[in-house]
Amino acid sequence: MLWSISPFGEAKVGIPYGLVSGLNKYLVFVICFLTNVLVFPLMLLFLDNVNRHLVKWTPYKKAAINIARRAKIGSGNVIQKYGFFGLIFFVMLPLPGTGVYAGTIATYMFKIERGKAFLANTIGIFFSSLIVWFAFMLTMKGIA
Repeated sequence: MLWSISPFGEAKVGIPYGLVSGLNKYLVFVICFLTNVLVFPLMLLFLDNVNRHLVKWTPYKKAAINIARRAKIGSGNVIQKYGFFGLIFFVMLPLPGTGVYAGTIATYMFKIERGKAFLANTIGIFFSSLIVWFAFMLTMKGIA
């Protein structure tokens, strides 16, 4: 659960960790997926309330600008060109630098309607989790 809510792995790390730990494979998927979905509202709460105060602190401001620049470069073209489906695709990719944290930052930066963004992030997280879960299950069985 902690890996799935962490920006250092999300469900991409939580699922393999849970499966290697010998937990129920279906429970691992559901818990990691739902925990990863929680990131979106928590990140928006942070960006709306806490970020506004921390941005006055120079080291935080420099780090925030760097993260925003990377998120914009990594997601901007796909999201601006394809909108809702671009956000789904961006969050769905099980690669470093993509996922719900970057998707939430993109939502905040591009001022995407939050209801649609939540749905797009949730769908993206589901497919990303499914890809990781399925690939890791095959790997554990020696097929992949």
